[in-house]
Amino acid sequence: MSLKHSYTLFAPIYDALIAGPSASARARGLAPLAALPASDILIDGIGTGLDLPHLPPQHRYTGLDLTQAMLARALPRASNLDIRFVQGDSQRLPFPDASFDHAVLHLILAVVPDPRACLAEAARVVKPGGSVRILDKFLKPGAVAPLRRLLNPVSRRLATRLDVVFEETLSDTNGLILVSDQNALLSGWFRLIELRRTD
Repeated sequence: MSLKHSYTLFAPIYDALIAGPSASARARGLAPLAALPASDILIDGIGTGLDLPHLPPQHRYTGLDLTQAMLARALPRASNLDIRFVQGDSQRLPFPDASFDHAVLHLILAVVPDPRACLAEAARVVKPGGSVRILDKFLKPGAVAPLRRLLNPVSRRLATRLDVVFEETLSDTNGLILVSDQNALLSGWFRLIELRRTD
């Protein structure tokens, strides 16, 4: 089953599964945006729009998702924001270089088949000095995690990868430096990470 097909099927039940557990971490990850001057911000992998209630209104947003089914559910949550929705692939973003001041990647790096390509694309479209804010689940470097690795071949085909090591993903991406890395949920399996575009 392709990712596009599976998330089209998941769209009607996605909020019931994800909204409650992720709400606090989403709010924490997005709170720093309120202190920024008006900016162009990419919400990469916007899904059903669970980030939208936590976004400050002064910015111009672009919300990208792979499926029309997810975007259709995000639309009603965007009434008080300056936002456009784009259907596209996070691994091949349909935007020119340096299109955005900042990017938000909440629960997308561990979803896409190629997290390195996803992060490299985010780096490409963010202007020098801009930030990339991440919320996702990652294995710690060197972690054995036998159950997650056992489940990963099935899980990655249906919904999400369980074997992504963030440090490995970042090491393959030029132009990004780590600013902060905080535990978010489940004893640090989920992390809030801020990166800065350097050049």
